[in-house]
Amino acid sequence: MNFAGSTHIHLSAVLDLRDSSIRVQVPTYKSYNLVGNFYTKRIQHRARGILETSTVFQKSNTKFLVNATSGHPLESEPKAYPNTPWNSAKNALDAFYRFSRPHTVIGTALSIISVSLLAVEKLSDISPLFFIGVLEAVVAALFMNIYIVGLNQLSDVEIDKVNKPFLPLASGEYSTLTGIMIVTSFSIMSFWLGWVVGSWPLFWALFVSFVLGTAYSINLPLLRWKRFALVAAMCILAVRAVIVQLAFYLHIQTHVFSRPAVISKPLIFATAFMSFFSVVIALFKDIPDIEGDKIFGIKSYTVRLGQEKVFWTCISLLEMAYGVSILVGATSPYTWSKVITVLGHSVLASILWIRAKSIDLKSKAAITSCYMLIWKLFYAEYFLIPLIR
Repeated sequence: MNFAGSTHIHLSAVLDLRDSSIRVQVPTYKSYNLVGNFYTKRIQHRARGILETSTVFQKSNTKFLVNATSGHPLESEPKAYPNTPWNSAKNALDAFYRFSRPHTVIGTALSIISVSLLAVEKLSDISPLFFIGVLEAVVAALFMNIYIVGLNQLSDVEIDKVNKPFLPLASGEYSTLTGIMIVTSFSIMSFWLGWVVGSWPLFWALFVSFVLGTAYSINLPLLRWKRFALVAAMCILAVRAVIVQLAFYLHIQTHVFSRPAVISKPLIFATAFMSFFSVVIALFKDIPDIEGDKIFGIKSYTVRLGQEKVFWTCISLLEMAYGVSILVGATSPYTWSKVITVLGHSVLASILWIRAKSIDLKSKAAITSCYMLIWKLFYAEYFLIPLIR
């Protein structure tokens, strides 16, 4: 601009909007008159206003992006939950729930209750004495179950960061010391309860489970048997199929009812069927974990043979087991037992087959969901076992 009676004043303001920021340049001049100085200050003042507006916009935009990426609603900022004793207790319970691997806890409890019912011969056997004996077995076994799954997590922290990052040790919610304290406490409580009860079948069930569970997971010379697919499967089979069926049945039969040990047809069926199921669980559990197992050198059958082959091997084994179950049920002399067991196993076999045909083996989420279905079928079987007569 050219003002009368004044030197030429050249003012430049550059607005750079890249990356949501504003850069203002006001050069220094050799001479100013009153009018020039006035306009220079006006421009500087406006530039500062624009810069402040940009800063506010940037902060607002940052909040918007944080809300969007964190999964909170964009309409409002995420609420800050106070660190109250109630919330702390809920978080602690949630972490312990995940640490205990609840699907195994449910399986253990149902299996013991189901096998205990095999020892019931008449209605009068369902007495307070029976319930106390079952409760003693369930509590002691659950303590040992938590020791076994907890030790496995302590030994697999780095693998779980890849395969199961939601577990408390892998996510950092639990320290290694916390994990050690939990597994040590629960193993001691399990043995203490087994000893106080005075049932030798119960105590030996706990002891053998402790030995096999420790050998399966702990990283010591000649141990950590989970590295070897066949040995790992045999450990799971021994605990889930043999020890649970025989030892807890004998606990009720000999310790609670004070009867001689008798190996009955339902007990033989339960042991044989759960042998198939235990092998399937041992094989299937590694299918969604193939990525971490490859990285850390776990030579599972899934790593060796591939997901698809192991998946269909598991499905075939279970379908064979259901076929045998239908035949066993059909030979029962009791009509009610024949109808329930034949129909029940037919339904479970159909559910498994329909689900297996629809699984996308490239999706880890789909495979994990199918693995959880197999555990549900495992639970369902323990409702049918006491009805085999």
